[in-house]
Amino acid sequence: MKPEDNPSIYLASKSPRRRELLQQIGVSHQVINADVTEVPRTHESPSEYVQRLAREKAEAGFASVKRLQLAVKPVLGADTIVVINNEILEKPQDAEHAAVMLRKLAGADHQVMTAVAMIVEEKCSIKLSVTDVVFRPLGDDEIAAYWKTGEPCDKAGGYAIQGLGAVFVQQIRGSYTGVVGLPIEQTVALLDEFAVPYWQSSI
Repeated sequence: MKPEDNPSIYLASKSPRRRELLQQIGVSHQVINADVTEVPRTHESPSEYVQRLAREKAEAGFASVKRLQLAVKPVLGADTIVVINNEILEKPQDAEHAAVMLRKLAGADHQVMTAVAMIVEEKCSIKLSVTDVVFRPLGDDEIAAYWKTGEPCDKAGGYAIQGLGAVFVQQIRGSYTGVVGLPIEQTVALLDEFAVPYWQSSI
């Protein structure tokens, strides 16, 4: 039997990085659709925004479980944003947008916030990871060359620390996996809270 045939949880995310991190710690899971509108509300802080999105994704995923009449299991939702000087940097729209973001990050300290939420029936719990990331100075030619690799296109803040963008990073203070997109520390806390096993050898 494949793990997807009897998952311990549903993952309300299509991110391959999040799947890889769950596989790394041995959590059997199945991806479930969870589309939500990702727009900050007026006067909503970055931390409030990312936690709301994680919760809404988990809720949307659980609604899909009910609609599809799947076996009821906890649903994990997550969202990641990059924040500099209280400004949220989402995924770049094009090359120029990516360049603007990377120029802001160059030679500066920014925060990567990842919220994870787990829900089953009426129970919902949310955890937040905040990591400080320091970039070295970047030149315009380097920024343009990075865009041409294709990596920044679907990444919050326009870079991937687990990929080619690692060469920009001088220092991190906090959770590396939180920057990748699923903080193991907070995720394990949720798994324990909802009695979901990890280290499953069947994966």
